[in-house]
Amino acid sequence: MQVTQIEVHEITLAYHDWIAYPLNHYYGPAHRTVYIAHTDDGRIGLGESGGAEPQETIDQYVGSNPFDWIGDETSLGLGTAMYDLMGQAAGVPVYKLFGQKYRSFVPVGAWTVSTHPEHMAETVTRYAAQGYTWLKYHLSPFENVFDQTEAMQAVAPPGFKIHYDFTMHGTDDHMPELVEKLAAYPIAGCFEDPLPPGDIEGYIDLRKRAKRPIVLHHFPLGATYEVLMEPADIYMLGHSKIGDAMRRAGLFAAAGKPFMLQNVGGAITRAMVVHMMAAAPTATFHCHNDYEVWQSDVVEERLDPINGLVRVPEKPGLGLTLDREELERLKALELPAQDKWIIKSRFKNGTRMYNIADPANSIFMVRPDRNRLMPMSYAAPIETEYWDDDGTEEYRAMFSRIEREGIVLERA
Repeated sequence: MQVTQIEVHEITLAYHDWIAYPLNHYYGPAHRTVYIAHTDDGRIGLGESGGAEPQETIDQYVGSNPFDWIGDETSLGLGTAMYDLMGQAAGVPVYKLFGQKYRSFVPVGAWTVSTHPEHMAETVTRYAAQGYTWLKYHLSPFENVFDQTEAMQAVAPPGFKIHYDFTMHGTDDHMPELVEKLAAYPIAGCFEDPLPPGDIEGYIDLRKRAKRPIVLHHFPLGATYEVLMEPADIYMLGHSKIGDAMRRAGLFAAAGKPFMLQNVGGAITRAMVVHMMAAAPTATFHCHNDYEVWQSDVVEERLDPINGLVRVPEKPGLGLTLDREELERLKALELPAQDKWIIKSRFKNGTRMYNIADPANSIFMVRPDRNRLMPMSYAAPIETEYWDDDGTEEYRAMFSRIEREGIVLERA
């Protein structure tokens, strides 16, 4: 069996209507790359990624046998397509190419962005109804985390949990105190990256204090020696190459530590993740793919959870069927770009703050400290509106002022 051709398709994905407004304001329209690898015996293997690999990388796979890519360390998206082909050729589901199956159902979580408390509550309600039991979001100092938590707690069904992602801590909050207060809420599930990644001693100390699990995503030593120091309760691998991820899975198993894979993508990505996690002894923590935020996909199968769990496909390969018609529709889909907009914030003492948000620099929404403007806090008494360009002179004047000053802070 030999790979004869790899199709590369750039697609645009529309968010579900109910969540499109905040997601577009953070990121703009979503784009992905779908790979379709063909073999000389008529098989096709599916893969996907956030952006297309360079042509020289793609060319490495053409003319090769898919089994040359066991433990692929070159491309996650193309490696996924190779594993799909390997499984089909061997007549087995992909998880059997990794080892023994440890679970038939893999936990998955839903995801959103930090926004108004009312919308956070709606997100919990909708995802709980869809079968999710965890919701992850990156905290933003433009909203008060306790206002958000109380709104979500008020509507959450019993057992539903929030995965708080602090994006490596960019505020002036005293984290032991903040996570202790959040842990008092029944809905609080875990705390991801509450400290800078290099502060291993800080993590060790925080883990001893925290009443909820500490999750570590960013590793100063590449998820190797620091794991032996036990800085966290749970570990997360994000977009790791297949071979790297499985080696780390062995380390986590040896240490007896739960972990999960966070690979953003559609059904192709979710399928590959659940196959890999099915064969990893301690892959018991909920994974994230953001699959749930988009209206459609390029395969016929759905991989939605029941009580927070997705069943591992048992068909050969990934167990997916390409929907060529939908692929072509998504290739042709054109969605309007999200312009820059004004973050219009108000503190409870009446003070107003104005910043510019740029979807091309979405990290600003969760780590505004990187612009070195002013200290901020997740617990500040603050609420925020999204001020789009409404064509008024007031908007243009404020936008120009922020561009000159970097940030606008006005007395009540």
